[in-house]
Amino acid sequence: MKASKPAAKSVRKSAKPLSAGAKSSDGPGLRQRKLQATRERLTRAAMALFLERGFEATTIDDIATAADVSRRSFFHYFASKEDVVSAWQEGAATALVAEIVARPANESMLTAAENAIAGAIKRIDPAEAAAMSRLKRDNPALQARDQLKYEKLERALAEGLAQRAKNKPDRLKAQLVAMIATGAMRVGGESWIGEGVREKPEVFVKRTFDAIRGILK
Repeated sequence: MKASKPAAKSVRKSAKPLSAGAKSSDGPGLRQRKLQATRERLTRAAMALFLERGFEATTIDDIATAADVSRRSFFHYFASKEDVVSAWQEGAATALVAEIVARPANESMLTAAENAIAGAIKRIDPAEAAAMSRLKRDNPALQARDQLKYEKLERALAEGLAQRAKNKPDRLKAQLVAMIATGAMRVGGESWIGEGVREKPEVFVKRTFDAIRGILK
C-alpha cells in the first residue's frame, strides 16, 4: 500500500534536506547533519501517517514512500514502527528538559517544572496530541513503551532540575519534583483526553499543578 499523495507531498515540502552537492570543511559534520535530516523526515512522515490512518494501518513501505526514501533506508534509522514513536517522544522530552534548564533561577523547582511543561505544550497541536494519546491507548506495544517513556522522562527532568540548582543537597528534591511533574503529565494528560480536550493544554497544566499545590499544603 502506498502513502497518500497529500501526506507524502506535505512531508517533502516541510523537510529541507541538505543538498548532496553542498561543500563543507567539516566533512563528518555535514554527513551527520544529512543523516539527522533524513531521520527527522522519516519521523515526520510516520507521525503524519499514524495520525491520518492509524498505527496498524500504516506500513513501513508507506512511511518510506512518504519520506521519499527506500524501505532499506528506513531500517538504517529505525528497527520498527514503534521505534519511530519512541524517537518522537524522546525529542519532546529533550525539548522539555531544555525548557526547564532555561527557566529563571529564582523559580522554585515545582514552578520551573510547571512553566516548562506549559511552555513546551503550547507548541503542540491539541488535536494531534489527543490523536497521539488515543493511538497509544489503543495499541498494547505502544502502551508498554509509553511507560518506559515516563521512566526516562522522570530521570531527564530530575537531571534538568538538578542542573538549575547546581547544589548537591538539592538532588533529592529534584528527583521528587521530577516524579511529581512526570505523574502530573501522565495523569493530567489522561484526564485532559477523558474530558474531551475542552481546555487549552497549558490551562489544564496550570489546573493540574494547582491541584498538586493544594495537596502539598
